[in-house]
Amino acid sequence: MPHLDYRAFVNSCRDERGVGHHTLRAYAQDLRTFASFKRKHHLTDPLSKDDILAYHRHLRDELCAKPATIERRLVTLKSYFAWRADRNSALPSPFMGVRISIRIPRRLPRPIDRDTLKAILRTENEMNFALQSRPNSCVMQEVTILMIKLLIVTGLRIGELTNLKIRDVSTDASQMIVRGKGNKERMVFVPDEELQSAFRQYCIVRTKHGSLDSPLFLNAVGRRLRSQTFRKRLRVLSHRLGIAPHLTPHRFRHSAATLLIEEGTDIRMVQALLGHANLRTTEIYVRVSNHALKRALARADILNALKH
Repeated sequence: MPHLDYRAFVNSCRDERGVGHHTLRAYAQDLRTFASFKRKHHLTDPLSKDDILAYHRHLRDELCAKPATIERRLVTLKSYFAWRADRNSALPSPFMGVRISIRIPRRLPRPIDRDTLKAILRTENEMNFALQSRPNSCVMQEVTILMIKLLIVTGLRIGELTNLKIRDVSTDASQMIVRGKGNKERMVFVPDEELQSAFRQYCIVRTKHGSLDSPLFLNAVGRRLRSQTFRKRLRVLSHRLGIAPHLTPHRFRHSAATLLIEEGTDIRMVQALLGHANLRTTEIYVRVSNHALKRALARADILNALKH
């Protein structure tokens, strides 16, 4: 095979494994980067272990890529060559016998603190007053706050929320079917009765104006609300409330996980809610829950206990 057939690989990941759009785009980008390296250095098949090691040095020393980026590019490339070898045994993977160690600094999540969350939710009261004078201009803000509340209590990824269809939400709006990474489905619950009521009213309105297969959340022109559009709304809200660093959907996901851990929810339940395949991914929220640690220490009151 004289060239890198990355399009066939990406299509195979989409059709056979149900890989999501964002991951497919990352695969294509990773393989285009290697294809450029291969052309520049006039590499031909069969590639060798030394070619892979040279590519690693290229990413690290010439492109100055971050460790996480280097790891992702190599993992994608390894998957591609395994896929190719499976279809053509005459082209073995050059990763055979390759051992590359990449140290990735573990970054702690940055949840939104409780006071900031309270300030965000208080904006709903401001909108209720404004509805009387500017009803149309406040509709989008109402929907934005509704979505924020859903992110806080469910820990959904923003793509999971914006990809919801009307039929994915139960009649009483207490639960919804969510499609996560790898197109895996999971059930997510909306526990708060007041939020359920607001969510139910919103869904009733959407059902009157769209089919069950219609997107649940719409933008200003009546099309499916894109994740990027919602991020822009959060930037505007951040600027208005003076929140820095600015709000992002994933910070609400971090907040949902951290708050649940702080309130004593079993970590495996948090894992199921977030749709994490590996418990290790969820365990990081135990480390950042300093609020819960402070409360536990206060309750224990060790010195006072020793006096008696």
